[in-house]
Amino acid sequence: MDRPRLLTPDRQPGLTRRGMFGLGAAAASALLLPGCSRGRADEPAPSEAATFVTGNKGGVYYEFGAALSTLVSEVTGMELKPMPSNGSVQNLVDVATGKAELGFCTSDSALAAYEGSGQFSGNRLKFSALARVYDNYVHVVVPMASKAKSLQDLNPDPATPARKMTVSVGPKKSGTQIVADMILDAAGVDVTRVNLTLEQSVTSLQNKADGTSKSGIDAFIWSGGVPTAPIAGLQKSTGFRLLDIGTVAEKIALEKFGGFVVSSIPPSQYGLASSVPTLAVPNYLIAKPNLSDSWAWWTVNTLFRRQNDLIPQHPEAGALDPRSAIATMPVPLHPAAERWYRQNHI
Repeated sequence: MDRPRLLTPDRQPGLTRRGMFGLGAAAASALLLPGCSRGRADEPAPSEAATFVTGNKGGVYYEFGAALSTLVSEVTGMELKPMPSNGSVQNLVDVATGKAELGFCTSDSALAAYEGSGQFSGNRLKFSALARVYDNYVHVVVPMASKAKSLQDLNPDPATPARKMTVSVGPKKSGTQIVADMILDAAGVDVTRVNLTLEQSVTSLQNKADGTSKSGIDAFIWSGGVPTAPIAGLQKSTGFRLLDIGTVAEKIALEKFGGFVVSSIPPSQYGLASSVPTLAVPNYLIAKPNLSDSWAWWTVNTLFRRQNDLIPQHPEAGALDPRSAIATMPVPLHPAAERWYRQNHI
């Protein structure tokens, strides 16, 4: 996968966690990876079950979260139950209010919740982070037969300005909706926006493209890991293309603060003709404010200790790296997670 290009907006740089820990590159190279020193092995196992809010069924949040939950349950002997959700915004609320112990969210949603801005205006949430995991990639999906070659092509035909295209921007209160609205607004695209889950979006696009329905969507936007299985499945039926959003991605990465980077989806992921420039955003594994040290420590330990077992469940597990996992600022690391990284010289 092409290396993301970090475009830094005009914001005062803060102290990095690596600097905070006082560790250099030499120490960081002595990572705790599967098969290496176990560090502290006497950490008590959790004494109560826990819930992990993930994302849409079929999406990487759900698949990754379910696989991690299975391994953590196996290692600790205590159930960690994965639950589907509408994504980042719902997960942040559920975790901060204690409805769930763990969850996934995007870095931009985490920043807004932590600062009380955007969708969380006037409502700062309290939560901590266990790790930065992998990056989401924005997919703007159109049927293979679509005439749209760019975002601007989604605008109404000047001859029929009232006839707008319909675009799914993801479920309500999801990280996908936030970034989809941001992209459409930045590009000045005039479309009818609807809120569908990933599975609903795929079905609706497919039905309209093959003539089963005239009321389906013309395109959908999805923010997730690659490959996302339901999208990959489209290539076997209707066929699809991903629109190049590189120009808008650069604008957002420069103007918005939230960890956005400019990247591209390689052709190997979906059998595409070429790489597609897009916007990427990091994902965090977050925890409720009073999550027990045992759950926090064992979850982080399993995340990295059993990484090789996670990779067959989804390729994004290969992106896990303890050196970048600590980069969750401004969201603080859970004390037990911070202790795990210290114990393992990160």
